[in-house]
Parts: sequence; C-alpha cells; structure tokens
Amino acid sequence: MEQFFPFILLAIALVVLIVLPARQRKAMQAKAQTLQESLTVGTPIMMTSGMYGTVAALGEGTVDVEIAPGVVVTFVRAAVLEVRTPAAADGVTGPAGGATPYADGDGDPTDTSR
Repeated sequence: MEQFFPFILLAIALVVLIVLPARQRKAMQAKAQTLQESLTVGTPIMMTSGMYGTVAALGEGTVDVEIAPGVVVTFVRAAVLEVRTPAAADGVTGPAGGATPYADGDGDPTDTSR
C-alpha cells in the first residue's frame, strides 16, 4: 500500500490542478454566452478593453457599440465583459450642498482664483 501513495498524491494533484479549473472555466463560458445572447439595442455595456458604450446594432457574431454620439465601433461579441446598469438619478451631483473644491465651480484643477 505504501508503494501506491505517490501515485495517489499525483492523482489528487491532477484533479485539483486540471479538472477543477476546467469546470470553473466552463461555468464562466456559459455565463458569457448567456450575457452575449441577452444583448439588445440600447443596452449599456463595458468591453474587455475597459471601453464603455451602448449597443447600437447586433450582427451574427459582432456588436456595434456607440462610444460617443455619432461614433460607432464594431467588436466581436466575446469582447463584451458586462452589462452596465444606469446610475441612480437621486439628484445628487457632487459634494454636499453642490459645493466643489474649485473656486469658480468649473472643475478646472489649474484654477488660480482660489
């Protein structure tokens, strides 16, 4: 029995290092496939590159993303990382009382009027 102990450890290591990560990868792929199939025009998304935009059109394996008004780029659907939810419009636009850390309130960090 002692002579099989290294083989048993090797088998356990194989399961831990190869089989379990493969299951996680398969689950992540299924999640990504579900996300890609749920895309509709007008959905705010984030790409794997970190670029934010809104779905402008959908192709067979592509998605057209509007990243600025009138600027539409085409990505492969697999590049969509997540669907973004719009920020809550609770009326708060900045620090308490609407004060800004800048004298004239324009947000310019080189403001000399402070």
